[in-house]
This record gives sequence, structure tokens and C-alpha cells, in this order.
Amino acid sequence: MRLLFLLIFLGCIGLLGYAQFLQHMQGLLPCPLCVAQRVAYWLLGITALLAFLHNPKAIGRRIYGFLLCGFALTGAIIATRHAWLIRYPEAFECGISPEEAFLNSLPIAGWWPGMFEANGDCASIDWKLLSLTIPDWSLIAFMGLGSLALYVLLAKR
Repeated sequence: MRLLFLLIFLGCIGLLGYAQFLQHMQGLLPCPLCVAQRVAYWLLGITALLAFLHNPKAIGRRIYGFLLCGFALTGAIIATRHAWLIRYPEAFECGISPEEAFLNSLPIAGWWPGMFEANGDCASIDWKLLSLTIPDWSLIAFMGLGSLALYVLLAKR
């Protein structure tokens, strides 16, 4: 189980690192939904790292598994909303919105603006791979990480 916690942590770090690459090297600005997904990856990764370091027994493993599943599900819901918004941009205005103002007013946005400051448009499609957008890939990643977390939660040993 310990290896799965490490795998989840490294997956989150890799995804967040790639998000930083896209932002700082490719010039893609994160929107409020992107930032919310980043927060979910951070919560997922930090929880997995704590579980890896703690190396819990049965009940602790279930608690960590439950938290990991919750963070992965939250991230998947946000990514699904973002992917839907890209396909139907007229259904929702993102840009400068109350969500953006709220996220940018949080202390974490001031501490690390390069990671947590929302400045982009949620409906813009600036990057694709195999005809899938960033939120599509993020949803796939959350589903994969969530599957590992579900295995941790439900496994006998």
C-alpha cells in the first residue's frame, strides 16, 4: 500500500509540474476552475505523502483512502464542469467572475501567485493533445488517481 501512496503523490507532483510548465513556458494562464483543480491535486498529493510517511495500519489506511477518494472526486467534479464549460461556453461566464475574485483574495494566491492566482478564461481552448483539452486530461488523471485511492480504501491488504 505504501507504494500506492507514493505513486499518487508523484503523480500529483508531476501533473502540477506540467501545469507550471504550461503556465510559465507556454504562456497559458490558469482560470478559476484550473486553480481549483490545482488545489485538489495539492490536497490529494499532500495527503498521499502524509500517508506514505505515516505508513498506517488498516484503520489509518482506510481513513487516508477515504480522504484521497474525496479529494479525487472533488477534482473530477471540477474537471468535468470545466470540460463541459469548454464545450458549451455560452452556458456560463467565467473570465472576471466572483469565483476569480474569491480565489485571488485567498492568502494562498498571495503566497504563491504563480500556482494559485486565477487570470485566465475558463472557456478558452489553448492546448490540445489527441483532441482532448486540459480539463479532459485532468479528469482522466483524477479518475486514475481516484481509482488508486479507491483500491487503497477497499483492499483487504
